[in-house]
Amino acid sequence: MAQPALIPGLAELRVQIDALDTQLLELLSQRAKLSLAVGQAKAQAGNARVYDPVREAQLLASLAERNPGPLTSAHIEAIWREIMSASRSLQKRSAVAYLGPEGTFSYFAAADALGSSSCFVPCRDFEEIFRKVASGECDMGFIPLENSIHGTITRSFDLFSQHQVRIRAEFYSRIANCLLSKEESLARVHTVYSHAQPLGQCAEWLRAHMPHARLVSVASTAEAAQCASREAGSAAIGHRSMAEALGLHSLADNIQDDSANWTRFVLIEAHGEGCSAPQQNAKSSLLFTVPNKVGSLSSVLDIFSKHRVNMTKLESRPMKGTCWNYVFFADVECAIDAPEYAVLLQEMKDACSSVRVLGCYPAGPHLDSTVNSKGY
Repeated sequence: MAQPALIPGLAELRVQIDALDTQLLELLSQRAKLSLAVGQAKAQAGNARVYDPVREAQLLASLAERNPGPLTSAHIEAIWREIMSASRSLQKRSAVAYLGPEGTFSYFAAADALGSSSCFVPCRDFEEIFRKVASGECDMGFIPLENSIHGTITRSFDLFSQHQVRIRAEFYSRIANCLLSKEESLARVHTVYSHAQPLGQCAEWLRAHMPHARLVSVASTAEAAQCASREAGSAAIGHRSMAEALGLHSLADNIQDDSANWTRFVLIEAHGEGCSAPQQNAKSSLLFTVPNKVGSLSSVLDIFSKHRVNMTKLESRPMKGTCWNYVFFADVECAIDAPEYAVLLQEMKDACSSVRVLGCYPAGPHLDSTVNSKGY
């Protein structure tokens, strides 16, 4: 292999790259100063929010349209998410609660979505995340709502009924499950640890390849990896990066039962008023209850049909403190807080016992960090 100094033209190309890096640094510094000015303007106007999902979505879409290549749109998006994360941290380093400890799928998804300059606060369970956000102890919380294979994460839905928080943004993260162990072969593994969701996502693979293994559900995939690092004959299902962190082997990669394994996450904040979604590509989430009589739910569905608004999700959950009464969680494709939907919202309130708008936000991006990792 030729030494770098002997490669024709390489030195000159590196000089050009160094010059461009200097220009980039100067431009990034100018951008950072403008970001600080934006923060000061917001503060003077009494707006403490530094994260604006609509503005960031519009910026990323504009950059993708203007991208001349050869960098792909995915490369551009990844770079600018970190730039925006650093800019937000200059205005205020927001505390983001997530299901910890560090190393869970929630942690990596939050870092992909919000960038590494955020201050991530690990929590023991979903209840702690909601509590920290509702009380103002954390600025935002990062919550998984549903998985494309294993379905709804019911505890997340239940907690919306118990805490005054709003959905600020949504993200879809591709999940690639790996089997991690100190052992060097499947034959030596008799116990598999993981969170209940990954165990469900990999159920068919586990039945086919490890039918006699004991499956143990723990609080998080990071905790599962810790168990596997301490216990002989055990393994964990989790993020491949935990293998490198804990000195484990990845005995099998991408063991989920469907290669299209995505988890929908939402970013929550303390309850506030007002629509924060664009006119196009908008979504809203609602909680509502209906009278316990024939046709009540049907009448609500008819309202959305009449106004030509598509409902993409409808989930019923038992109402706390009562028997056989339910609260409904719905996602619809519109910014329901916007003035043009005032009639629809009023008709909803007339037909329902209660209606609560959980948030209006841009339809979330699909973030696939697995394409740039070893197995995940």
